[in-house]
Amino acid sequence: MRLEEYGVTEELSKIITDYIEEIRELLSLELWDNIFLNSSKNEVFIFWLLSQRGEVNMTEIAEYIHVPLNTATGIINRMEKNGLVVRNRSTEDKRVVNIAFSQKGMEQLDALIRELVSYGMKVMRSFTVEEMELFYKMTSKIMEILRTENRKEKTPGKVRRIVIE
Repeated sequence: MRLEEYGVTEELSKIITDYIEEIRELLSLELWDNIFLNSSKNEVFIFWLLSQRGEVNMTEIAEYIHVPLNTATGIINRMEKNGLVVRNRSTEDKRVVNIAFSQKGMEQLDALIRELVSYGMKVMRSFTVEEMELFYKMTSKIMEILRTENRKEKTPGKVRRIVIE
């Protein structure tokens, strides 16, 4: 894929390509592993959900990470196998199984937060007040664009009818 195909000038395309390649190199496997501790994106989101609510059921997890229930179950199976979460039967309804952090999971969450805060603070300390203000403005614009696109995606489209003979 060449960015020029999307209306990007050749000069800007080169700048963007070089920038992405530099980021790729800077986010080496070792650094990525330090930050996310071998966790997938969905596992990181489940970590966040559990850190906010303490205990959740499988339906809540599936809805939160926007995956089918069987996919969420597979992710939780892997996390349980790795000793990060435990399954507990609800005391109110024995049919309901809740997911919570294990001790190892709590330790990994703590390590994840420490790493993210450490890297975040290093970046923030390198900014001047003016750069922080500009960074905030730019981040806000990016978030607004993403919100707008997200709303577009949620707008229901036309129902396509398929004729079955």
